[in-house]
Amino acid sequence: MSVETIIQLREERGAQQIVRAVESYKARLSSSIARTRRRLAGLERRHGVSTTHFLREMTADDLDGGDLEYVEQAGEARLLEGLEAELTELEHARCQLP
Repeated sequence: MSVETIIQLREERGAQQIVRAVESYKARLSSSIARTRRRLAGLERRHGVSTTHFLREMTADDLDGGDLEYVEQAGEARLLEGLEAELTELEHARCQLP
């Protein structure tokens, strides 16, 4: 399903500012995704399993650090999922300027 959003501005030059703001936000999302992937890679090395396996098969009892270790890796995985979904949505956005 496609959704159309209309933004009315006082001046035409404001449209370029919005486009730049969206592009800047996409760059920050990409940076956050890269940082989160690096953190997950470190956690995967520390626990010796992929995040997919970790989330599907493991519990806090399986980790030396218990709940804190589990919450850290699960939280990073969920954060990555959300960041990637948001970036994907913005990558598919289309802007039509006057």
